[in-house]
Amino acid sequence: MKEVMAIIRQNKVNQTKEALVNEGFPAFTCLKVLGRGKKTIDLSIIQDIVDAGEMPVSTMGESLTESSRLIPKRFFTVICDDADVSKVVSILIDNNQTGNPGDGKIFVIPIMESIRVRSGEKNADAF
Repeated sequence: MKEVMAIIRQNKVNQTKEALVNEGFPAFTCLKVLGRGKKTIDLSIIQDIVDAGEMPVSTMGESLTESSRLIPKRFFTVICDDADVSKVVSILIDNNQTGNPGDGKIFVIPIMESIRVRSGEKNADAF
């Protein structure tokens, strides 16, 4: 078993949920999270533009000039069989890729053991 974790844009949640369910993966968790990725913009250049008064004050301008601002995202986690990992990853990419920075990240990690709380069943039986 594997855990596929994805951090995606807020506006892609419904599309992602529908796609996972329609492709046979109805069991997942979705959480509201705050975070940020790596900056790919040279902040000194942006600051020079702001200082010169060439960039209007806006949410976009603030997000470019504040290197520590946390951005609201959604965190999906899907537990699946090893054979289904590539399908889940493809669903996540197909439904979240815009080609712009901030589309998100996907991580895949092994699940060593799972236990159903209600019954005590383990591993495949608990899945």
